[in-house]
Amino acid sequence: MNKTIGLIYGSDTGMTEEITHNIVDEWKSSDIKVIEVSNVKASDFEKFEFLILGLSTWYDGDLQSDWESFFDEFQTIDFTGKTIALFGLGDQYGYGEFFIDGVGMLAKVILKNGGKIIGKWPIEGYDFTESKAKIEDEDLFYGLAIDEDNQPELTQERVKNWLNQLESESI
Repeated sequence: MNKTIGLIYGSDTGMTEEITHNIVDEWKSSDIKVIEVSNVKASDFEKFEFLILGLSTWYDGDLQSDWESFFDEFQTIDFTGKTIALFGLGDQYGYGEFFIDGVGMLAKVILKNGGKIIGKWPIEGYDFTESKAKIEDEDLFYGLAIDEDNQPELTQERVKNWLNQLESESI
């Protein structure tokens, strides 16, 4: 498929931005238009059939600050006919009861508003207590989980494997 993908992300410390650039560098099959969520409008979501959304989770399960500011508007977006992949950064040891909660918070809105989520990721290899990103009754997250605090050596391989998975799920 040779369509432009919208990659919308928010980053407070620069780590999510770094992963975003990594995804753009690794992705070969389509153009990716990158938009920081601090600059996004609801109408930007209408421009893409396929979106990748990225964010970190802060403190006790809070959305990254720019996603937090946009969240009320995000909840009004119609995702019917859209395919979405999610990636999230979190600290599985320091905040194990809130690990990548932001992914789950966005995923639930996307599903409620008619979107299709691909790129679900196995929970195996992570040590967390609880996560809103874990799909109920499945051993999967709604999207790629990255822990740059505790497992940075696994990030590159996880990103590559996830992008291969997205391609095989026919985006």
